[in-house]
Amino acid sequence: MSDERQTRTVRLWDPLLRMFHWLLAFFVIAGWLLGKFGPNQMTLHFWCGYVVAGLLIFRLVWGFIGPRHARFSHFLRGPTHVAGYARHMFLREPSYWPGHNPLGALSVIAMLAALAAQVTTGLISDPEDYINVGPLASAVGSDIATEAVDWHEFGANLVLILVVLHVAIILFYRFWKREDLVTPMITGQKEVREDAGN
Repeated sequence: MSDERQTRTVRLWDPLLRMFHWLLAFFVIAGWLLGKFGPNQMTLHFWCGYVVAGLLIFRLVWGFIGPRHARFSHFLRGPTHVAGYARHMFLREPSYWPGHNPLGALSVIAMLAALAAQVTTGLISDPEDYINVGPLASAVGSDIATEAVDWHEFGANLVLILVVLHVAIILFYRFWKREDLVTPMITGQKEVREDAGN
């Protein structure tokens, strides 16, 4: 196939970005499970949230000063690019996109925004049980701190939906488009179009 002759393997994801990705996945899943099924005292759940908060701060900084492919300016695209990519998304062939494709970029931003909101609501939540009070709950009014509990629960469901969609898209690319998106996030190397810049 001509696509195979027009591709090359490049170093795409840097080690810190790959470490961020897998640590975020672990602590988000662990925090979600502890929140849903963990002990009544949410100490471990809180610590998962603190780690996620630190990882999100790292990703925000890395999105501006990290290597080219990690920068937001490299993968965020306007509506024209998103629509153009979406028109060809269901073709049964690999995209060989050099980094996050325009739709994938939107999912990255959605996930980061949802997790940032989730961390924020966790920090200010007060379930009025005198045990699992967020460390910043006293900085907001008691009404907001109490409502934040419901927002945090809603956010947990939203994060679950986004994670399921993320996995579903990975499987779609693997089995429909015949493109492996997992291995590059382990090795850092990905097959891209020959005309794509580094």
